[in-house]
Amino acid sequence: MNKDIRIEILKDTQIRKFKLYGFFKNLKFFEPFLLLFLLSNHLSLLQIGLLISIREIMINFFEIPSGIIADYFGKKKELYICFIFYIISFILFFFSNGFNIAAIAMIAYGMGEAFRTGSHKAMIYNYLDIKNWSKYKTYIYGQTRGASLIGSALSSIFAIVLVLNIPSINYIFLVSIIPYIIDLFLIISYPDSIDSKIKGEKDANLISTLKKMLKNIFKRKNLRKLVLADSMFEASIVSVKDYIQPILQSIIISSSIISVLHYSSDESVKIILGITYSIIYVISSLGSKNAYKAEKYFSHQSSLNLLYIAMPILLILLSISIQKPFLIIIIFVLIYFIRDARKPIFVDLIDDNMEKTERATVISIASQIKSAFTVVLAPLMGFIADKYGLSYAMTSIAFILLLTFFLTLVVKKEK
Repeated sequence: MNKDIRIEILKDTQIRKFKLYGFFKNLKFFEPFLLLFLLSNHLSLLQIGLLISIREIMINFFEIPSGIIADYFGKKKELYICFIFYIISFILFFFSNGFNIAAIAMIAYGMGEAFRTGSHKAMIYNYLDIKNWSKYKTYIYGQTRGASLIGSALSSIFAIVLVLNIPSINYIFLVSIIPYIIDLFLIISYPDSIDSKIKGEKDANLISTLKKMLKNIFKRKNLRKLVLADSMFEASIVSVKDYIQPILQSIIISSSIISVLHYSSDESVKIILGITYSIIYVISSLGSKNAYKAEKYFSHQSSLNLLYIAMPILLILLSISIQKPFLIIIIFVLIYFIRDARKPIFVDLIDDNMEKTERATVISIASQIKSAFTVVLAPLMGFIADKYGLSYAMTSIAFILLLTFFLTLVVKKEK
């Protein structure tokens, strides 16, 4: 694509709104410290794994119905609901001091995720169809995801300031409500023209529509393989990614880093984690924004395969470097980089293998299957980590990924 097209896309008002949405959505000030927060409430790694499973079960249960509702009744309405659930979740986390309230908070968070996933991407697809920019999907989605990751990077830095100045870490959840309220009003400003709905009989049955869509989707081999492969890839990262927090915490407390920073051990851990997450997201943003350049050298499927196989290799390296803080940070940076460079490529390829009217549903199905895998992997990893150590847990996830690598084999365009 030429420079003039890139400038036109970046100056477009709605594209800017898409980027702002992602930016504010990723201002999750609690993210660098979530596991530390849960551990401070005396939860074991197994219990934390169960909380992740609870969240994913809720996503799994409501994912496909939410996609159907989005395609059938409108995506904007569904996003209004999703942000209400997020806000309820943050309020509950603020009051939580043990497993039970945290579990209810995770249920609300899972509901928010279920009602969000697929809807916003589907509106982006619709807008690109209207503007005749569909052939630039990898570039545009990379830009919007890049803006989201910049939001995550700035969130991590601001989170350091917050945790050093608030009465307790619980308050960080209250502050996280503010950007989500902003996003809610941003969604309201979206034009109705990109909020497409399925046209049909007024009395059409939602269940019959769901059955018909599922049948049409899963009978296509390429689409099925793409969804399954990406779901396993994403589930492994969801199960692994936040373990950087307890790993670095134990290393920092037992090292001389604290004396260099001149802060308490608790404050030092939070500062280093915030900076680490910021570095991770800045580099991931570069990967997402520049993913479209891979088209010059590799097919989309080859790129997906290469990035997929890199993940278990990194997890094995991580498992044997568990006591080396700087190497751990580098590996986690690479894990996030690969994930966010892979996402725009996947989004482009999967859109070439599905119908326009089923976009929200297909993306919701992919997210639901990811949630199903995570329901199994997260507590499994927590159990192995509690019983045998994090190294064995990382290695186990790596081997599971290697065993399922066949799911990513060649997929050709069907449409």
